[in-house]
Amino acid sequence: MMNEEMIIRTEQWVKEKLAHDRSGHDWEHIRRVRDNALYIARIEGGNCFVIELAALLHDVVDDKLVDDVDKAYRELREWLALQGMDAIAMEEIIHIISTMSFKGGGRPSMSTLEGKIVQDADRLDAIGAIGIARTFMYAGAKGHAMYDEEVKVRETLTEKEYRQGKSTAVHHFYEKLLKLKDLMNTSAAKQLAEERHEHMERFLQQFMKEWNGLQ
Repeated sequence: MMNEEMIIRTEQWVKEKLAHDRSGHDWEHIRRVRDNALYIARIEGGNCFVIELAALLHDVVDDKLVDDVDKAYRELREWLALQGMDAIAMEEIIHIISTMSFKGGGRPSMSTLEGKIVQDADRLDAIGAIGIARTFMYAGAKGHAMYDEEVKVRETLTEKEYRQGKSTAVHHFYEKLLKLKDLMNTSAAKQLAEERHEHMERFLQQFMKEWNGLQ
């Protein structure tokens, strides 16, 4: 019962934290990531409590969303401690959410099954129809162009370049989203990613056709 109550309290805390998000990292994104993660866990295994908590909390410390990352982590640790979170589980959750982000690619693979599942679930929500919608939502929130044919696709990126360099919504597909299918950790996520990846490819083909004014 304690775990169920902690999950309910965590849901409410996260909803409050992300209540004003308009970048595609709102509560509905969190809900989908949690649901994706639990679906994958039913197939692949893992500690469902750690998986669910990490999925619920993964964006409350994201440097795209908070001004002071260190402060956000301190607040998260304090909040989890107040909920009576076991120290070992807390550190496992913190480790997952601190290492799962793409940040330009080239990062080490997740070290636990739970981390791999949460990362896969988050990446699934970045591709497919929802991924397309979220990409343009994020670009609009950040003032990025929809597309600019003068901008070149960046093949390799440092974290700073990924966060601060010039890009567009469409370029984001080539710099990150189309790479995610092959970066999935679990067999279940790889299967789910196939259809979503194909949907993005079809969308981009149609986008460029219309952009160039072709009938």
